Amino acid sequence: MRLSRGAAMLTVAFAMVAAGCGGGGEEGTENAKVVSEAKPTGDVTWCIGKDTTGAFSTTVNAFNKQNPDANVQLLELPTSADLQRQQQIQRLQAESSECDVLGMDVIWTGEYAGQGWLYDVSSAVQDRQDEFIPSTLETAKYQDKYWGVPFNTNAGFLYYRTDQVQSPPGTWQDVYSQAQQENGLIYQGMRYEGLTVDYLELLYSAGGQAVSDDGQSSEIDSDQARDVLSFMVDGLNNGAVPKAVTTYDEEGSRRAFENDQATFMRNWPYAYALDKESSIADVFAVAKLPAWQGGQPASVLGGYNLGISAFSDNPEGSLAFVNFATTPQQQLQMGVKATLPPVLTEVYDDPQLKKAMPFAEELLAAVQQGQVRPISPVYTQISEAIYKNVYAALQGDMSPDEAVSAMDDQIQKAIETF
Repeated sequence: MRLSRGAAMLTVAFAMVAAGCGGGGEEGTENAKVVSEAKPTGDVTWCIGKDTTGAFSTTVNAFNKQNPDANVQLLELPTSADLQRQQQIQRLQAESSECDVLGMDVIWTGEYAGQGWLYDVSSAVQDRQDEFIPSTLETAKYQDKYWGVPFNTNAGFLYYRTDQVQSPPGTWQDVYSQAQQENGLIYQGMRYEGLTVDYLELLYSAGGQAVSDDGQSSEIDSDQARDVLSFMVDGLNNGAVPKAVTTYDEEGSRRAFENDQATFMRNWPYAYALDKESSIADVFAVAKLPAWQGGQPASVLGGYNLGISAFSDNPEGSLAFVNFATTPQQQLQMGVKATLPPVLTEVYDDPQLKKAMPFAEELLAAVQQGQVRPISPVYTQISEAIYKNVYAALQGDMSPDEAVSAMDDQIQKAIETF
């Protein structure tokens, strides 16, 4: 068993992270270790969230059975994504070799890469890039290199009541108009990451963006950002969206939709199976998100990437396992057993997946139109700048103009800290 540098060092490391300590930058990526050859040998520890369905263990056991010279072990982290990130960062700051393969929320990739905590796996990804849904690959890219391999993905749906509207509206403007005439639209309007996602979906579709392509400057101070935020505020004021939306996270939205409190809901695919067990099981359907009028539809991608710790003692064995976990067979069992949306295009044609996910066709379309949240070492600060100011505007505490200006200032300051 490999040991870390000790609990005391981990505590100090976490305190540094919590205080917002920077570092990494160009040095973190220019001097990065590279792994391109996969060898299914040696010990590998996979650190990822709780294996609630047994799907992760199934993959580990299948790999070990096929590769007798390798020994992969699963180290389960808490269910909470925030706690997963904290525990991974504790180990990475301490340069612990305990975790070889890291299950990373897509929004952590830029942070980990920027800090120099990951192997560069660009060559391995490029050898297989035609297998992946193209949008998912963007979640693993930072400074034009790949720092992880897409493992599962996610994209929002527009849920709608089929007993109230005949078909899903094609634009957000039509959604809000019909919502005002019917029973409203609900989404994730609390002061948290979910509101960042919901705002960016409209912003991206309107042609705007939050940061520059190189991640070096804020670009949220735009007409599109103001138009979208004004539109959301107007929706609350004219009754298209209930005031209670500012208290909703994913589960709050789902419960309200099931309780006949809305005609439309923006939510993730996980809600589909739960809604099918509710009183509205036969009177709702899902569709990919609509477009901003005059723009292209845009989803904001969720999901996890698999990265290889820069402190792993067995990067080649780790890459062999990562490649195995992202084969069609393993992606299929993840989709069927754990309802984790696959990242490989071909898996969506499999009858087993379609049975497990009746919305597979809509999901593939949603992922294909997906875009990434800003890939940045300071993403958490960028997101906070967005959601807290969008929330303030929705609450009437700031005008949309003031909120966007504040976002821009705070995002730029966050970028400059790294």
